[in-house]
Amino acid sequence: MTISTAPPASVSFDQASFDQLISDTAMPAWVADHRRAAFDRFQSLALPDRRNESWMRTDIRLFKPKAWGPRPAPSAHAPPPTGLLADFLSGSDASMAAGESFFEDASRSADGRTTLAGRLLSLDGHLLRDELDPTLAARGVLFGSADRLLAQHRDVFEQHWFSSIDSGCDWFAALHAAFHTASAVLYVPPGVKIEEPLHVLSALSDGGVDTAHVLVVLGEGAEATVLTETAGGGPAGSGSGFHCGGTEIVVGRRAFLRMVNLQNWNTGVWHFARQKAVVHEHGRLQWTLGALGSRLSQVAQDVALVGRGANAQVNGVMFTEGRQQLVYNTLQHHEAPGCRSDLLYKGGLQDRSRLVWRGMIKVDKVAQKTDGYQRNDNLMLSREARADSIPGLEIEADDVRCTHGATSGRVDNEQIFYAQARGLSADEAARLVVAGFFQQVFDRITIVPVREALARAIGSRIRRVS
Repeated sequence: MTISTAPPASVSFDQASFDQLISDTAMPAWVADHRRAAFDRFQSLALPDRRNESWMRTDIRLFKPKAWGPRPAPSAHAPPPTGLLADFLSGSDASMAAGESFFEDASRSADGRTTLAGRLLSLDGHLLRDELDPTLAARGVLFGSADRLLAQHRDVFEQHWFSSIDSGCDWFAALHAAFHTASAVLYVPPGVKIEEPLHVLSALSDGGVDTAHVLVVLGEGAEATVLTETAGGGPAGSGSGFHCGGTEIVVGRRAFLRMVNLQNWNTGVWHFARQKAVVHEHGRLQWTLGALGSRLSQVAQDVALVGRGANAQVNGVMFTEGRQQLVYNTLQHHEAPGCRSDLLYKGGLQDRSRLVWRGMIKVDKVAQKTDGYQRNDNLMLSREARADSIPGLEIEADDVRCTHGATSGRVDNEQIFYAQARGLSADEAARLVVAGFFQQVFDRITIVPVREALARAIGSRIRRVS
């Protein structure tokens, strides 16, 4: 498939564009009512500023809200952007002819790449593909376009739709709740285990806008792997775009979810997102985040452990260059006894880029026997790069084990010299040192294509230490 978009329209997120969205989009009444409430809240809010603790280290003075609004649907001309995983997933490319189904061509699963159980592709907030393996549909799995599935399965999704994300907490959250398009939902019934991953790619053209929402719900004892990616935003170094998204995750009793969010926008994209997972009794979550692109990112990633024995492992891989600024606020909220959370974020920085991580472990009074851990390590390849790590604990229970740590430092010149003395160039030596720095978090990522894609992407960006 090939696509293109018309030049960005001079439309903003205002009353007229909201009314047009409601008029043009088929949606159940309860979804429309939720949108209207969010839009009312959106109209009453101003952009966040540095008086808000979550935003005090984020500089959005150059962000122009009136420059962005819904974009027209794409027409067929040029191939859409591909994600980091394109070379590792069979059938993840967007070049298949219109109407061609990956699941009707068994030969595609024999190309040495990971086979997909389903996929959804969107561009500039418009759905391009929406597929699920028919054998999974026959077992009750629901996956695909939210517009379609929310209308058909209200009993499954309504109780979870925007149930954990506060859609009125700031201007961006309210905008997302009112204007979300090309959203994806997944429901895995109790006891159903999906072997292959499901893939969601949200892409941008130059000047594009994406407001996709992702909802994942696993029933009791269910298992699944979900890979979400963002990509595009025009030519590297000159393109632009705007993403304002959200992710909600519900892991049922004794269910197991491997969730991946890979952000690889071009470096002119403004990226704002809220992500939250709710893990029930003895449920398990392995959540991996990769952040490589965007001009500026402001992301809130929360995990709530609400059932006894719930377990969450969170892995973060970040690499910045140029004048990128990435800000991540994480929360591990222990709301029940006997839960475990383990967060490890690692960041590499070069040029004049900046990384900010602000983490919190919160333990409620009832959450005795909590085991909580968080750590952020940063490696700076440039004297002008800057990293801020701000770990925190808020503990009301008295029988817990909670620890945190953070380090930021430069590459050891002796390591570079040692590698060069054995025949490596300065660039090769830098890549070797950085690879060793990230190995600890890579070892925790059990999805091989994700681990390999992140390692390759970071390796291709590394330049000699300055």
